[in-house]
Amino acid sequence: MRCPNCDEKTTRVLDSRPIDEGKSIRRRRECDGCQYRFTTFERVEEIPLIVVKKEGTREEFNREKLKRGLIKACEKRPVSLEQIEQVAFEVERDLRDAGNSEIMSHDIGELIMDRLAEVDEVAYVRFASVYRQFKDINVFMNELNDMINRTKNNSS
Repeated sequence: MRCPNCDEKTTRVLDSRPIDEGKSIRRRRECDGCQYRFTTFERVEEIPLIVVKKEGTREEFNREKLKRGLIKACEKRPVSLEQIEQVAFEVERDLRDAGNSEIMSHDIGELIMDRLAEVDEVAYVRFASVYRQFKDINVFMNELNDMINRTKNNSS
């Protein structure tokens, strides 16, 4: 890191602190040549995730939008904000770990439902009813029966 004051090539780090929930590091530096002190920030450069919607339009992945949907599904349920944050974090991590810069909205919905089913069954059904746009009560009942069967299989 070059000194912004005298362009010296060597500087030393006096202090480092994580910021932005550990996603960045703030470093306090001092120039070996002129003793000028300055601050630098180091952050991982993330590839933007693009969501491909059903109708073919594209938009950048928005974790806040995902959290709003989770909050709505978990409304008046015993699900903490920490659990919602954890689901959002895990879904985004899985999407980034997949290594694709474009993701189908359908895949995101499936990841969310997998996580929600583990957190709260009612929130899962609420999310699924909006996400899958149940056309009638029979489709809704099929989803409930699938969930009941998964619960039985997981507990045996």
